[in-house]
Amino acid sequence: MTAITIQIPDSVLPVLHLDPAGFVQEMRLAAAIKWYELRRVSQEKAAEIAGISRADFITALSLAKVSPFQLTADEVREELHDLY
Repeated sequence: MTAITIQIPDSVLPVLHLDPAGFVQEMRLAAAIKWYELRRVSQEKAAEIAGISRADFITALSLAKVSPFQLTADEVREELHDLY
């Protein structure tokens, strides 16, 4: 696993009421949700980035008000049309 070091202002953790480990976990989840929303990663890969199960990632998507579906209704119709 690759380790990455980032620097944040000392004032950030107290404002968020987080310790360093909690900050890292929230940041990993936030990045995973955003990258999933942007269609840069799959649910499986996003869950891996966040360090949680796929089921927990889907729950996190719901809490963040992000659709668990990457295809729009029009895209689904188009795919179905291509099959038949």
